[in-house]
Amino acid sequence: MDAGTIGDRLRRLRGDRGLTQEELAEAAEVRRDLISMLERNKRTSARLSTISALARALDVEIGELVDRRDHLKADRDGGSVLAVRDMLLDPNLLPGIKASDGGAPTPLPQLKRTVGDAWRAYWSGKFGEVLAQLPRLVGEARITHSSLGAPAVPALALAYDLASSLMTQIGRNDLGAIAAERAITTAHGGDDRLLWAILHASYSWTLFHQGRYQQAERLTCVMADQVEPKSFRAGDLEIGVWGKLLLTAVAPSAALERDPAEYLDLARAGAGRLNREVQVYHHSSFAPALVDMQATYAYSTLRKPTPALKAARHIEPGDLKGITWGAHLMDVAKAHLDAGHRKTAVRALLEARDVSPVWWRHQRVAKQAVAEIREQESRLSPEVKSLARSLDL
Repeated sequence: MDAGTIGDRLRRLRGDRGLTQEELAEAAEVRRDLISMLERNKRTSARLSTISALARALDVEIGELVDRRDHLKADRDGGSVLAVRDMLLDPNLLPGIKASDGGAPTPLPQLKRTVGDAWRAYWSGKFGEVLAQLPRLVGEARITHSSLGAPAVPALALAYDLASSLMTQIGRNDLGAIAAERAITTAHGGDDRLLWAILHASYSWTLFHQGRYQQAERLTCVMADQVEPKSFRAGDLEIGVWGKLLLTAVAPSAALERDPAEYLDLARAGAGRLNREVQVYHHSSFAPALVDMQATYAYSTLRKPTPALKAARHIEPGDLKGITWGAHLMDVAKAHLDAGHRKTAVRALLEARDVSPVWWRHQRVAKQAVAEIREQESRLSPEVKSLARSLDL
């Protein structure tokens, strides 16, 4: 993928398809003048729904328009995306192929600790460290699963799920989808129904990044219906899984430019039934702050800064951690930008960048916000120049 602007990539792809601006506008059902402004770099960003419509009309992944390249650069810690690909697409996994002996299984308690440590590194934004660990981690989990069977299902499923999350974060949505499918298939062979259900959230997230919003929303709704607590005797984990699935439906709903209030209200009711923050396997946690975080995201996406910032005010310092906090700060910045609070938006973006520079480089929302700020400022401040450089803009 070339490293130009979204307008440069749009112009090249449109030319490859032999389309005029008018023809592309008609196929994508967007305004021709918007395409013109993007291609002339008079505008350097657009709504997610618009980008998705253009990508679909051009028959390309969204990533080809928004530059979803791997931006790990030198922060790889010796890891390799190709090694993760080879691990996920190992021909020894094909039916009828007998894999060679991989050695002794890792003791299950040790394997569980290692998987948990790798997830904590992921949520801290240490993507290079996780990338380096993944092939060995999944390999060990496969061997242990082959030896122990059902007791090792959660460890292997969560190792695959970690691969899905990382690959999707760095723009390898194809590998993210494969890893998510392997995680779900593995969990289906175990006896933990809630684990199997929550893994569909990762699949939905990958669909979301592919621009398949309706499928992403429907998948999480189907799974949420299956695990919805039916009585007040439901356990905290059951409520947490149900709530996380509801919150996963919020992003595709907002991308389809629909108000996700129903999902948020149900999730908030679920969070209100809990007397504590609940860890949902390694999928972060479920608590009222997570509901407010998703509300902030949804209304900032819908360009409704007032309800977005109102939801953000309910989040106390320490409620969110790691890249979850960074993602929230980006949404807060976007809402402040739409409200005309440019300096406040810049401060929020600088704080988000400090969470993890490696994670930061892969964030579409950050790139969109910084691009909008550059359009608005006639003379760029040192802070905005620094943000733009850190995002390769």
